[in-house]
Amino acid sequence: MSSNANAAALYEQISKNPEQTQALFRQALQDPGGAMKSICDLGDQLGLPVTATEVRRHLANLDDEDSKRWLVKARGGF
Repeated sequence: MSSNANAAALYEQISKNPEQTQALFRQALQDPGGAMKSICDLGDQLGLPVTATEVRRHLANLDDEDSKRWLVKARGGF
């Protein structure tokens, strides 16, 4: 599976778990780099290895307003 496909599959897995999504969001608000590391570590655990760049690229290409707002807040925006 390509890394782009891994990022998409990992995003889908995270999206299906509201508790995990909230935990990552809270972590991203306080430690964006740590949240990205957690996402990449989770990908490794699930057999979906990704890099931070691949995750960012996937998120930037989403056509989902909730996800985009999540990203802006996690980066310290409004």
